[in-house]
Amino acid sequence: MQLYNSLSKNQQILKQKLTSDDITFLELKIGDLNALLIFVNDLVNKDMLGQLILRPATSIKGNPDSDRLFDVFLNPEKSKVSTIEKTIEDIMMGNALLLIDNFNFALSFGLKHFEKRAITEPPTSTVIKGPREGFVESLPVNISMMRRKLKSPDLIFENLSIGRYSATPIALCYINGIADKKLVKQIKSKLQNIDIDAVLDSSYISKFICEHKFSLFKQVGNTEKPDILAGKILEGRIAIFVDGSPIALTVPYLLIEDFQSASDYYNSSYSATLARYIRIISVTLALFLPALFVSAELFHLQLIPLSFLLTIVNSIKGIPLSPSYEMFFTLLIFEILNEASVRMPKYVGMVVSIVGGLVLGETAVNAGIISAPTLMIVALSGICLYTVPELEQTFSILRILFLLIGGTMGLYAILMSVAFLTVYLVSFENYQTPILAPFSPLIKSDMKDGIYKGFIHELDMRPQSINNLNKRRIKKVK
Repeated sequence: MQLYNSLSKNQQILKQKLTSDDITFLELKIGDLNALLIFVNDLVNKDMLGQLILRPATSIKGNPDSDRLFDVFLNPEKSKVSTIEKTIEDIMMGNALLLIDNFNFALSFGLKHFEKRAITEPPTSTVIKGPREGFVESLPVNISMMRRKLKSPDLIFENLSIGRYSATPIALCYINGIADKKLVKQIKSKLQNIDIDAVLDSSYISKFICEHKFSLFKQVGNTEKPDILAGKILEGRIAIFVDGSPIALTVPYLLIEDFQSASDYYNSSYSATLARYIRIISVTLALFLPALFVSAELFHLQLIPLSFLLTIVNSIKGIPLSPSYEMFFTLLIFEILNEASVRMPKYVGMVVSIVGGLVLGETAVNAGIISAPTLMIVALSGICLYTVPELEQTFSILRILFLLIGGTMGLYAILMSVAFLTVYLVSFENYQTPILAPFSPLIKSDMKDGIYKGFIHELDMRPQSINNLNKRRIKKVK
């Protein structure tokens, strides 16, 4: 609906639609004309409102024309709004709207002001070397941090708004000349088609842009650090910022990303390569160790060394549970302790995890409910799982599934399950990008930053696993 020339009509319509007590309708005079200033009390900087809007307004004499009226206000973020819907949207976003009699448009001034968290090191990506700043819940602050990292006009931000009630600002971020234009258009189209009441966090968006809605595996990358995000979009990825969330999303996503750490790129290539091998070995142990141990106890005793077998036999005397139920029960206790330590207050959670891990574990062993080898296997599996924290939820479910398969059908069923999972992942694509790249399909040039971390002068080309326009990122000089 278009704004009327009559201030009284516009005022009547807006007061009918904006009934909350925290919205101010301030009547004033601009020259010989009546005017109305509308804003939300707690979202507007009152000092800037007085200095940049009210003071220039009182200095106008006579009947100003539209051009003179627009130029007299000193606020750098100003625009003309011609519809009722856009007027209401700007007011709820924290802008101040000025309506003047005999004008069929309103002036919108960006005077947003609200409390925000200080920039700190994110708890999910701590490093010994390298930048320690992390994203916060304010979209303008996050955009400014990216601008500080990449001072180029080719760094593009496209703004959207999603949510019928929240009208959450979303920013699509990519580098013009590197990111694939078709992919940018595809993701933007998916975002524009989202119709939901509210977007409260970036995880809402990640659910909508996944191509495989019911898959157990991640399809969207995420990070809380500007340096990691800068490196990802320099490879051709596209980032999505959501106002109110400190986590930026990235697409396309490769499984190898979560085995890489920010510190890998600030330490020597040798230590980074060793760390990646340790993460892969740890995740393999976390996934398969409980299932293999149970299947060996039940079906394949010949696989266990004799000395270790004697230790197991002595430890399970008097245990009322079968090996599979015993392992499942211990894993269940571990998951309960994990949930309790995460949900409870920080310092209480630390006490719960320590007391639960030590006291309950030792008491259960002494009481003859579970055996010491089972407790050791579960503890080792749990520790190994958190070497790749981004995949902890997915691998926790897979660990339980493998345990159930190994405890009911043995080693051969585990091998068949691994083969099925491998076939599934090999055929898994998201935005025309294989999730197992650069291993399947095998891309030798990308192996320089796979399990092996190459030296910086070796990483002269952008990853071929990701569609990008500009392939070279280091100019070789003879």
